[in-house]
Amino acid sequence: MRRSDDRAARMEAAVRAHAPDLLAYFARRVRSESDAADLLADTLLALWRRASSLPPADDDVRPWMFSFARGILLHHFRGATRRHALADRLRDALAGTANPGFADTHEYDELLRAVRALDSVDRDIIGLVHWEGFSLIEVSRILRMKQGTVRSRYHRAKTRLRKQLEDQPHASTPIGSHPG
Repeated sequence: MRRSDDRAARMEAAVRAHAPDLLAYFARRVRSESDAADLLADTLLALWRRASSLPPADDDVRPWMFSFARGILLHHFRGATRRHALADRLRDALAGTANPGFADTHEYDELLRAVRALDSVDRDIIGLVHWEGFSLIEVSRILRMKQGTVRSRYHRAKTRLRKQLEDQPHASTPIGSHPG
């Protein structure tokens, strides 16, 4: 048997023998079973990539595998810490605004209600054009729709918004035209 075949057979045997212990290691340290399973998968992938450094002594294989597992777990925790910190900063930034993206929410209440009444695709088109500043061509790429479809849906949605806002007694914020 060639050396690489021997190494692959040893790695397979090590995975069969120690994967349940690795899964238990992760399960005791993370909140969800799915996170533990994902971490195990990441560990096994890393181990297979480093199969060439599999220790020659069988007694050293299990600690070697757990050292990879620990590194992946620490990386997971660092990523989670960064994600939570970012989410906290975003929540703090948006906390003072009832309707993010609008300077004066009272002035735009009717507009928001009208936009929310649109179906989700039309709402996305209007929002991407007017609030995010995309052209209709860019919106068609984002939504993976034909340009003609986006253009016609945009104009119909804009017409519905205009009519709905004109029918409201205090409407003062009509949707203007936007080149696309």
